[in-house]
Amino acid sequence: MFNQDQLDKIAAKKENWTAKLEATKKKRPERQTQFAVDSGVDINTVYTPLDLADMDYDRDLALPGEYPYTRGVQPNLYRGRLWTMRQYAGFGSAEETNQRFRYLLEQGQTGLSCAFDLPTQIGYDSDHPLAKGEIGKVGVAIDSLADMEILFDQIPLGKVSTSMTINAPAGVLLAMYIACAEKQGFNKSQINGTIQNDVIKEYICRGTYILPPEPSMRLISNIFEFCSKEIPQWNTISISGYHIREAGATAAQEIAFTLADGIAYVDAAIKAGLDADAFGPRLSFFFNAHLNFLEEVAKFRAARRVWAKIMRERFGAKNPRSWTLRFHTQTAGVSLTAQQPMVNIMRTAFEALSAVLGGTQSLHTNSYDEALALPCDESVMIALRTQQVIGYEIGVCDLVDPLGGSYYIESLTNALEEKAMDYISKIDALGGAVKAIEYMQKEIHNSAYQYQLAIDNNKKTVIGVNSFIMKDEEKPKGLLKVDLSVGDRQVAKLAKVKAERDNAKVESLLNKVREAAMSDANMIPVFVEAVREYATLGEICGVLRDVFGEYKQQIVF
Repeated sequence: MFNQDQLDKIAAKKENWTAKLEATKKKRPERQTQFAVDSGVDINTVYTPLDLADMDYDRDLALPGEYPYTRGVQPNLYRGRLWTMRQYAGFGSAEETNQRFRYLLEQGQTGLSCAFDLPTQIGYDSDHPLAKGEIGKVGVAIDSLADMEILFDQIPLGKVSTSMTINAPAGVLLAMYIACAEKQGFNKSQINGTIQNDVIKEYICRGTYILPPEPSMRLISNIFEFCSKEIPQWNTISISGYHIREAGATAAQEIAFTLADGIAYVDAAIKAGLDADAFGPRLSFFFNAHLNFLEEVAKFRAARRVWAKIMRERFGAKNPRSWTLRFHTQTAGVSLTAQQPMVNIMRTAFEALSAVLGGTQSLHTNSYDEALALPCDESVMIALRTQQVIGYEIGVCDLVDPLGGSYYIESLTNALEEKAMDYISKIDALGGAVKAIEYMQKEIHNSAYQYQLAIDNNKKTVIGVNSFIMKDEEKPKGLLKVDLSVGDRQVAKLAKVKAERDNAKVESLLNKVREAAMSDANMIPVFVEAVREYATLGEICGVLRDVFGEYKQQIVF
């Protein structure tokens, strides 16, 4: 990007400047002996073209909307349309969550994002013994199509985009969504949205798995195939680095482990006979926006560039849309503190701004009270308004990639790409993401330990936790509490559904699910048939457990 004569002149000037800097530091020592981002990349005092001496504009940057997409996947980004403002919501019963959805849409939210309770996430109905005490606690309970119909009452599914954070039973929840849209009068080709559907990261760090890896990967490939033919606007997977980061990974590890999981899904789909360009354009990703502001901006840029190279060079995808890394971002839940919770509003705002400057397509902002409870109406409204202030008031959306060309941002983007590729090479050498689960777990555990150690030793400041502590702090008021009777009401509702449906027909369809699972057939069409007749999530997942068995997590220290 710079000729050698220019670089030589800058080098000479910097040498003189460095001598002045050292004299200044003797008079006024720096705050700490070393400055580095969380991924371990050292931070220089200042950056110049010397830090980008080997950079090629066309190869490494290019223009927005052009390979390798470092500067974004759209030529005009937010000048055309702002990101989808998609607040994650779900608690208690379908009725309560429907009310929250409609409240958010009235406040200007532009897409829905659904949280499911733990029994739903691991494929158990609310009447299962293991569900007791967890029904509706961290998300909405969905047992059958009847719950899905209530959840989206007065919300036209052919006109709104919905993201569903569901993984192991993603195919069953997708089937319910399709059946619900059809009952509203929409053809499945009209619906659009996303299922998370990322099971590998469940094995790595989150834990809501059901089946062993091989049948899980088969189900994911079935979804890719079904959606490419039947639901062309649906994002078939949201390959998630968010939970990897929440578990303690660094920014570089978040890029690497997320994209390594993506490689595994693409490999599995190609081995199942699918062409990379048949499903590649509908792959999407889910990243964390953490506290180290500039590192996060660089992270998003590096991730786009790495994925573009992977899809074009490794998998030979020819459609440029297959090369683009489109992603949703959520601000860092792990950064929220129970102490001085109103400070979380600022944390979330800066994290959200990093995602916008990094070019996200969709964004959720956490609420200030989430370290204490599920968010209340007031806190979730402030979280949404945070996005709206960024989008409409502060001017950062008036141009594409406003930090592009910054010597530091470009240098850090390059450094994070290099670190991420080193991790991906190690994972490849171990046989891919599924075989490298324990390796990734150990790396995450070590990074989490080092991060917490820095807080404990006061090397990393956390307002209200190890610095600027307030004595006799008042407890916040108005926290949301889930009604403990929701479990009893949900079990009664499920019993009513089972009593009123055609149970003989349901039994026949569950046998059909079993036959599909035991053959090489695509299981998704059979799921759709079964849920239309109100076969429950637990019944369908129970069949899959019988056929494939359950995954048992290895304990890694």
